[in-house]
Amino acid sequence: MELCSVIIPCFNEEDAIPIFYREISKHVSQLKDLNFEFIFVDDGSKDNTFTIMKSLSEKDIRVKYIGFSRNFGKESALYAGLKACKGDYAVVMDVDLQDPPSLLPLMYKAIKEEGYDCVATRRTNRKGEPPIRSFFAHKFYQLINKISKVQIVDGARDYRFMKRKVVDAILSMSEYNRFSKGIFGWVGFETKWIDFENVERVAGNTKWSFWKLVIYSVEGIVAFSTAPLAIASIIGMLLFAIAIIALVFIVVRALFCGDPVAGWPSTVCIMMFIGGIQLFCMGIIGLYLSKAYLETKNRPIYIVDDTNITD
Repeated sequence: MELCSVIIPCFNEEDAIPIFYREISKHVSQLKDLNFEFIFVDDGSKDNTFTIMKSLSEKDIRVKYIGFSRNFGKESALYAGLKACKGDYAVVMDVDLQDPPSLLPLMYKAIKEEGYDCVATRRTNRKGEPPIRSFFAHKFYQLINKISKVQIVDGARDYRFMKRKVVDAILSMSEYNRFSKGIFGWVGFETKWIDFENVERVAGNTKWSFWKLVIYSVEGIVAFSTAPLAIASIIGMLLFAIAIIALVFIVVRALFCGDPVAGWPSTVCIMMFIGGIQLFCMGIIGLYLSKAYLETKNRPIYIVDDTNITD
């Protein structure tokens, strides 16, 4: 019988884990053709998340756990779970039940009977989210799809059901700066999309503040597009052309109209404008250099403190 690995990254989710475990157990029981293992990855939680994981593993041999030495981020947790999984299939989902386990039979059917390599999910709405957050999220997807060769579906979740070859392809991308939504799109394969309405968390609070989402979005753009570098170059060339035109204008006016009236306020404004543009462009270049710098360090993506998974 084939094995399906379910990877569940967790960070301070002590209230959600028991509810999730009951729900996932109920729905996977419908998939009679599969055996399951549940890989909970504790991303350096400060509550009893890791203790609850270990307790579940003592009651259910299907439950595996990985505990990080500190908080490395959800991307690292996803990678650790995928690297540790042994299944013929792998599922990535959140523990807060915003990724409905009830979709699992439908996802497996699409792979087994319809021939897809991967089944992904996307939200049809953002009910329950602040309007400003939904607005910027939508604009982010529009932007990154315009400047990147990798297409990321608006509303896409990390919730996916994948064949082993898809998992292996994802693991082959062992970069330190990870953006899973882009990586899923980059590896390709035949993917079916399943839509569902937004579901609110069953317990706990979201760990994604607006500012963290902004930073995550910037990391995604840097990871899968060099357009910002091209924009910086275009701005530089444009300002150079404007400077040449302005210089010619000043020389011609001086020749025909005499010494022009000097105006220090306009001069200061121009200097501040050009200086700001220069710093902006240097910041873009510095962002790319910092990512390259971190990659060359070749640091581990995560460090495991405790696990019950053996090779």
